[in-house]
Amino acid sequence: MSTSQQYQRMRIYLGEDKRHGDRPLYQAIVRKAHRMGMLGLTVFRGSHGFGHSTRMHTAEVLFSEDLPLVVEIIDSTQQLLALFELLKLVDGIGLITLDRVEILSHGRGFSGTSPIL
Repeated sequence: MSTSQQYQRMRIYLGEDKRHGDRPLYQAIVRKAHRMGMLGLTVFRGSHGFGHSTRMHTAEVLFSEDLPLVVEIIDSTQQLLALFELLKLVDGIGLITLDRVEILSHGRGFSGTSPIL
C-alpha cells in the first residue's frame, strides 16, 4: 500500500438494536464492506451516547440492547463513496462522517519478538 494515495475514514453511527433483514445492521455493513474488499474495518461499542433524538443510550440500564455503535472503515475515497451510495438507502443509520487519514503503518504481523518490547 502506498501512502501517496489519499485514504479516508468513514464512521457510521448507529444503535446496536438496528436490523437489516434477519441480522443486526452493523453485521450487514461489515459483510458488505468485506465483500467490497475494503482495507480495514472495526466496530466500536459505546457505553453511552445520544444523537439527533437526544435520547440517552447507556450501558447503565441493565441489559440495554440499544447501545451506540460506530463502524469505522479505512479505504480510498472512491471505495467509501461507493459504499455510501448503498448506505443512503438503509434505514436505521444515524450519522455518517468522512475524513482524511494519513496511514503511518499498515501492520506487518507479529513475530513474537520486538526490539522495543
